[in-house]
Amino acid sequence: MSKIHKKRVGFVLDMTPLVDITFLLLTFFMFTAKFKSESESETKYEVKRPKSTVDSTKLPEKDLFMIKIGIDSTAKDTAYFVSMVSEKDRDALAKFMVEQKYPGAELTNAQFAIKDTVWLSKAVLAGRGINGAAKFAVDADKRVRFQWIENAMEVMRRNRATTFNFVTDKKQGM
Repeated sequence: MSKIHKKRVGFVLDMTPLVDITFLLLTFFMFTAKFKSESESETKYEVKRPKSTVDSTKLPEKDLFMIKIGIDSTAKDTAYFVSMVSEKDRDALAKFMVEQKYPGAELTNAQFAIKDTVWLSKAVLAGRGINGAAKFAVDADKRVRFQWIENAMEVMRRNRATTFNFVTDKKQGM
């Protein structure tokens, strides 16, 4: 038996009240929301930085172990240039480097161009042994990568030469 099906009649849904309620809820949440204050957003830990001051003292005229980090003009490569200021200390360092069979070391050398940290470590240790009162100073060319300076500082740290001067240029006009 066939029944007569009624044709479906479409219906219309008005979206205006739904949009009104959505905006009312949105404004309600915006006005009642509590934003983080500056005190809440601050970190809960403290960083203690070391105290530092500008040191305008000159390098000592004696008892100085100098590590210059620069670009070797002949080899066009970066190297550590190690020397001691005192003539007696310089001779003792040259004797040590000759005894250790450093390549190109002679008793007349006043400065040694060192390319690796192993020899730099030996030279720093020898410098501490030659003159226990010697102050260390690091002087670096501005074109040298920081890795070379960091390696020199690490070598000095391992050999307990943790206090040193870092040589810089004086500001112009002072």
